[in-house]
Amino acid sequence: MSEGPVRSVTPLLEVRDLVVHHGQLQALSGVSLRVLPGEVYAIIGANGAGKSTLLRTIAGLHRPTAGSVVLDGADVTGLRPERRVRQGIVMVPEGRRPFGSLSVEENLQVGAAYAREGTWTIERVYELFEWMRERRGQRAAQLSGGEQQAVAIGRALVANPRVLLLDELSLGLAPVVVQRIYAMLPQILATGLTVLLVEQDVSQALRVASHIQCLLEGRTTLEARPADVSAEQVEAAYFGLDGAAAGADEGREP
Repeated sequence: MSEGPVRSVTPLLEVRDLVVHHGQLQALSGVSLRVLPGEVYAIIGANGAGKSTLLRTIAGLHRPTAGSVVLDGADVTGLRPERRVRQGIVMVPEGRRPFGSLSVEENLQVGAAYAREGTWTIERVYELFEWMRERRGQRAAQLSGGEQQAVAIGRALVANPRVLLLDELSLGLAPVVVQRIYAMLPQILATGLTVLLVEQDVSQALRVASHIQCLLEGRTTLEARPADVSAEQVEAAYFGLDGAAAGADEGREP
């Protein structure tokens, strides 16, 4: 999957010199990225690096101090989260967060409330996650962690996103469950989606991503195709060791 051809050099999603504060704390310092159509673009970094803040700002849940978010050439920085959903930016939040008192199907219906026109429907989600159909009336709070994650993904898909933001899919889940969820990515990408994911598990991110970007204390320390960097470079960027090669992506077209 990570070796698949990129169909265009024109970015679908751009983040330009993003600065974000949480009160007096500067969480992001001039972060930029360019996500091409059809990519799986992974943001890696340790706890507190600013990864989730970046995704939440792209989704409209944080207001940046400076910088911009651009979708397919249109500046969406000033749009509210629900407007961004209608434009095609949809996030699966960290920690899954289905509506526990609602049934599986009611959670999916919530996702469809701001849906764009597209191929994803509740029925299609049931085809992707076969167990859901028989348990569509079950309350989400009664599901396992992996099942709740699947419902959160399904809830995002029925909105028919252009860019799917995935925040820490593997957090708190058993490795076998993580593998099962990531195994669904090819089917999701085959429908034309672009994926921007945050992942603390570096090895998992390197396996699935066509491009990676490492954050450390709110700054970019590495940007590259996984095949173009060594494990030592990734480790240096992740931990801020001497020798980290910021922007080590000389092969990426402008």
